[in-house]
Amino acid sequence: MAVRKVLHYGEPSLREVSKEVHKVSKKISDLVRDLLDTMYAQNGVGLAAPQIGENVRVFVIDVATGNEPLNPMVFINPKIIKKSGAVKSNEGCLSFPEAYTDVKRYKNVMVKAINEHGKPFVMEAKDGTLLARAIQHEYDHLDGILFIDHCMNRFEAESVLKKYNLPPLDPELLVEEKELEEELSKND
Repeated sequence: MAVRKVLHYGEPSLREVSKEVHKVSKKISDLVRDLLDTMYAQNGVGLAAPQIGENVRVFVIDVATGNEPLNPMVFINPKIIKKSGAVKSNEGCLSFPEAYTDVKRYKNVMVKAINEHGKPFVMEAKDGTLLARAIQHEYDHLDGILFIDHCMNRFEAESVLKKYNLPPLDPELLVEEKELEEELSKND
């Protein structure tokens, strides 16, 4: 359909909670195609609707690498229904061009959602795979949470943001994740 402009960190709508989708209408189908076109054009692994200015609960992911065929996945009204373990991950985001920092994520997640045909499904992603981390990253976008809110080291994240001329971190928005921190400290 169309490659859309990806909003950058600092845009207020990236911090808004997205609305549920009530029907997989033509408008939602067009949005899914735009999300996929935009994600592929930007060489992304995932993209959430709020990142292109649409505050609805939709995201897309494709973790295919190298010569693997494209494998687009569509998540409408997703809910993470199970999570366990902990993993440290170096993440970036299309809304934060070139900025990467270490974040805390769950190692295993189970998500239920609706696909682009309106059919419900459940998916499990384990062992801290790119898919497990991408599901959490994109899911957060739907609640106005950004990857830097999960940073391992606030000062490192702030220096990365400064380096790329992005707005500073808001300490009030950092996500407190005691169980992840405890789990990760056991692994050190």
